[in-house]
Amino acid sequence: MTDEPSAAGTAPASAPRSDRLDPALLTLAATVVVGALTAMLDMTMVTVALAGLARDFDASVALIQWVSTAYLLAIAVTVPLTGWAVERFGAKTMWLFALTVFGVGSALCGTAWSAGSLIAFRVLQGLGGGMIVPLSMTILAQAAGDERRGRVMSIAAVPAQLAPIAGPPLGGILVEGPGWRWIFYINVPVCALALLLARRGIPRTARPAAARPLDVTGVALLSPALAVLTYGLYRTSGWFLGAGAVLLAAFTVHALRTRVTPLLDPRLFTVRPFAAAAALGFLSRMSVFGAMLLMPLYYQQVRGYGALAAGLLLVPQSLGTLLALPLVGKATDRAGARPVVLAGVAVTVPAAVLCAQVGPDTSELLLSAALLLWGVGMAAASVPVMAAAYHGMEPTAIPRATSALTAVQTVGASVGAAVLAVILQHRLDSRPTAPAAAFGDTFWWVAAFAALALLPALLLPGLPRPSCGDGSVR
Repeated sequence: MTDEPSAAGTAPASAPRSDRLDPALLTLAATVVVGALTAMLDMTMVTVALAGLARDFDASVALIQWVSTAYLLAIAVTVPLTGWAVERFGAKTMWLFALTVFGVGSALCGTAWSAGSLIAFRVLQGLGGGMIVPLSMTILAQAAGDERRGRVMSIAAVPAQLAPIAGPPLGGILVEGPGWRWIFYINVPVCALALLLARRGIPRTARPAAARPLDVTGVALLSPALAVLTYGLYRTSGWFLGAGAVLLAAFTVHALRTRVTPLLDPRLFTVRPFAAAAALGFLSRMSVFGAMLLMPLYYQQVRGYGALAAGLLLVPQSLGTLLALPLVGKATDRAGARPVVLAGVAVTVPAAVLCAQVGPDTSELLLSAALLLWGVGMAAASVPVMAAAYHGMEPTAIPRATSALTAVQTVGASVGAAVLAVILQHRLDSRPTAPAAAFGDTFWWVAAFAALALLPALLLPGLPRPSCGDGSVR
């Protein structure tokens, strides 16, 4: 692996660079987005249904929280296997498999008769959903090449950017309408459509003549490490965090010494563009999921709004993302990832600072403006990261890199949710008569996480140098 752009899997070096994405690539992107969107929305729609689930199943809040936690744990276990599975069976085959498992799991969730059955079916659903996001990134990254990757990855970012915002209001509509079961049933026809589109719209890619053997020891160490760390973060348990850290350290030693290709190669993090992108992905997920946790709680606990109203008040962030995504992709291809991400961080930090000013009567208009800026900034700070992560990377290495990047982002989301929940609870306990101030104090931490992204942003690559006709770099 080198830091220089590779022309493998892209157009011939002598082909002129086009500023337009060809119809075949756009069709592929749309096909992938349909499948990815349903998995990402499902993660956020469930959050507004937990209270109703606890009531219907006569379950405690501690038990019903496992409906969300079990799904995330299943994703953490599955993600590291995705890169090997793509190399072994091909991206299209695994895409069809993941959609099928997710759809079947969704249908079973809708038929759940108890909290325990729903939690078990959520694990199955998560095993499919955990593959969908890294597979979508792999398929599009391989098809786009370096010169078009920024624009294509801005399309791929639509599900990840919109789901945290669109999910809660959509979930609220379904819960208050046909009922919570339709949060899961709605996935079934969408998965069926995605399967039909994928059979014709996703090309089969060549696989290695001799697929690398599965790193069984790596599976036995890494998947439990991520699961135990995720559980420890949700339970704020030092024992589980320590056990997860030991397993992760053991996996790192194994991966550096093993003679087979490791499940997740730590050497990827020695490549500067990938390491910077991974750090940014970790911090951006902390910020995004932190805002997704704090703002709805503020609107419900401090302002007294219902779940649907609180979800709808997050729409400005979605609007900001929608407005920014097309511009961000083009800007990344033309100027490189570094200046675009720096601009995104420069917008996100002031937006978080504005949210830190919340009080019991803060204007919804002011908060909507802050969320609009937040949406613009997060799109600019996160989309180029996905393009920069594959900078100069051989197409054959992309599946493994995608699995590593997705694993880092999943842990980042878990860290953000767990750490900010602990901080918020501590502030609420210490200032029980001033809940608005407790939320404001916690938002300062979100601003700090966003500001930390400046450091890895400075290490991102600039504009890739175009190739000459003889294969050299200009």
